[in-house]
Amino acid sequence: MSPGKQASENEAAAPMAAGARLEAMRRRVRLSRLAVWTVIAAGPVALALALALVSTPTTVEAATPAKPTSVRTVAATGQPGGYAQVFVSAWLRSSADDATSAQARLAQSLAPDVELPDPAAGAQPAPLSVTAVRSAQRSGGAWSVTVAAQYADGSVRYYAVPVAAGGSGASFTVTGAPGVVAGPARAEAAKPPYGVSVPDGDLSSALGEFFAAYLTGSGEVSRYLTPGVTLSPVSPAPYAAVSVQQISATEQTAAAERVPADGTTVRVLVQVEARDTVGRWPLAYELTLRARSGRWEVTALESGESGTAQVGGAR
Repeated sequence: MSPGKQASENEAAAPMAAGARLEAMRRRVRLSRLAVWTVIAAGPVALALALALVSTPTTVEAATPAKPTSVRTVAATGQPGGYAQVFVSAWLRSSADDATSAQARLAQSLAPDVELPDPAAGAQPAPLSVTAVRSAQRSGGAWSVTVAAQYADGSVRYYAVPVAAGGSGASFTVTGAPGVVAGPARAEAAKPPYGVSVPDGDLSSALGEFFAAYLTGSGEVSRYLTPGVTLSPVSPAPYAAVSVQQISATEQTAAAERVPADGTTVRVLVQVEARDTVGRWPLAYELTLRARSGRWEVTALESGESGTAQVGGAR
């Protein structure tokens, strides 16, 4: 078909399509009028019902928006112990006669309003170490930090340092000069629960072999562990030799001549003597052992700091 003829047919089809749509609209109008007259003829009740159905709006219930979750951010309160420790270390190593020294500038940056000390010639030397031993929180972001300064002659002097913390706990400043105070009193420790003395025997032999592997690298530690328990030896091995000096237990079964039934568990405190090239070192460990197949196996080595089993210890 030629392009001209196709264009003519398209132009003719457009009015025809428009006319068809107009006719369809007229037909719907006639049908609507017919329906209304039919309802009227049926009576007022039918008319009222039709109007009610037509006029009743469709109710769409909107979904209730979910209540936003309230997230409360709590700022972690920083501990000012380290800040006070650095200040006291710099303050004790500074002098008002040399305010430009590195230690004096550091002390002044941490406590701008605190006067520097003025030690006399030949005064006590600077401390070997300075350690924060206690932090007490007061109201309004104020803290009192007790710091211990240890000297070469073995003496220790304690300082109470006032510190103010910022609102977020991420900033501090020393608000006043430190004061010399008495050191913390020694607390009365509870009596250890290990009241059963364990003689030489299978238990002591197992512990001797275990500590030889754990502290000197002699043998595999895994040989002395309960199946499923993992414990890494101290590496590199710090000692050349180790020997068990004393064993105390909480259960009487630990002192039995023979290994008890499988599954029997005991807790023990072991006093160990370790030796290296520079001396002899008394050490102590708390362990849990379990009987299995006529032998004792280590189930847990307690940490002196946290009291939890050291499973998979750091190398």
